[in-house]
Amino acid sequence: MAFLIGGANSAADTAFSVANSCRFNKTDNAYHSKSLGAPTDADKFTISFWMKLGLVSSTVRTIFNIAVSGGANTFLQLTAADLMVFGRYDSGYQGNLTTNQVFRDPSAWYSIIVVYDSGNATAGNRMRLYVNGTEVTSFGTDTNPTQDLDSSNIDGATIFVGAYGDDDEEFDGYLAEFCFIDGLALTPSSFGEFNEDSPNIWQPIDVSGLTFGNNGFYLDFEDSANLGNDKNGGTDLGETNIAAVDQAVDSPSNNFATMNILDNYYGAGTFTEGNLKIVTLSSDYTYYTGTIGLTAGLWYFEAKLTATADDNQVHVGIAGRVTQDAQHELGHYNDTYAYYSADGDSRTNDGDTSYGTGFDTGDILGVYIDLSANKLYFAKNGTVQNSGTGISITAPASVTAGAYFPAVGDWANQSATWEVNFGNPSFSLSSAVADKNGYGSFEYNPSSGTFDSASKDFLAICTKNLGSDGG
Repeated sequence: MAFLIGGANSAADTAFSVANSCRFNKTDNAYHSKSLGAPTDADKFTISFWMKLGLVSSTVRTIFNIAVSGGANTFLQLTAADLMVFGRYDSGYQGNLTTNQVFRDPSAWYSIIVVYDSGNATAGNRMRLYVNGTEVTSFGTDTNPTQDLDSSNIDGATIFVGAYGDDDEEFDGYLAEFCFIDGLALTPSSFGEFNEDSPNIWQPIDVSGLTFGNNGFYLDFEDSANLGNDKNGGTDLGETNIAAVDQAVDSPSNNFATMNILDNYYGAGTFTEGNLKIVTLSSDYTYYTGTIGLTAGLWYFEAKLTATADDNQVHVGIAGRVTQDAQHELGHYNDTYAYYSADGDSRTNDGDTSYGTGFDTGDILGVYIDLSANKLYFAKNGTVQNSGTGISITAPASVTAGAYFPAVGDWANQSATWEVNFGNPSFSLSSAVADKNGYGSFEYNPSSGTFDSASKDFLAICTKNLGSDGG
């Protein structure tokens, strides 16, 4: 089994399953947009979506903005301090809900619902915010618009999903099930429900039967060739710097591991592509860990080395602890294990053992983690190294964290670029192979090869596989 550093807020088995999300990469200036016509009701709308964060504690990141050129904006943003702001702005705030709650868990899917209802006779109900099915009532700033003040959902406005405007304050992370309901003030029960077996878990339901109104739309992100497709049948949203590879299988119904941007204090690497791509800092040598810790079962991930310095000294493997400082690489501690690029050695407890062949830029490394037998295997471009003889590792219950985390890093004060694939790749594959349960998309088959003279089925690191033994 596995555990998350933070709450996943996704159930392994639900009646309705969200297949896809869209990855928004802030450095690409990626967003969707659409010109709006006459609204069903300018005083009333509901927007519901699910989000998983990429960047945290960084710059302002806008999830949506309904913008009138030279005029009003109605928007939802995350601040550099990770607060959420639902605002109605026109030469000053006419409405502003700024949370006390912070949003900085990169391992979790959050359900967010905002309601604008300025015709409501109760001032405190004119702007409302719900997180994971529960209304937020604690705000650092809590001002509501005057009664019947129009939102910016008017004829001639533009809605931006993932940006404040053209090339401005873009979102970073994943969005799923994005619904814009024009003309209705809905409650969370229109979009989700609490799991009957795990009543603290809020999960999505089928929204296709909702009435979306004149300007409304539904983005389910299931068409990789048209990620702006309005599933409700209206005019599609335009795509700016969004490509087919930005379709993701990471969703609130099946939460995939990513690299953990919170375990970056010492490494100070640059995280992009939904925390699946890391450029390491050249002035230090250390490692970076994933968001899901593994305690039992058989697990697989791939790491593609896309850039490295001339001396080519980088590592991929697993870590039984998060990073400790900026001077100890993967394989330095006795509960971290690495495959070393320069000579193909395996490394642990600050010592090297002859293992396989070295690797370089362009190679894809497969990492097979068998926590039933406490063995570790590596493959280079699909070929399992050391004739399939595994590396013995300490049982996860006896390591510092009580679990193993996927890890990549560098050595010798150089910079490297890693792209890590837990079954939800940020880069194009020449093939697309799922695990035995049908989850994930990999360059190489997780079950291909012999491991200590046996066949083994390794699984993608995602919540739908939690509890499986991988056998």
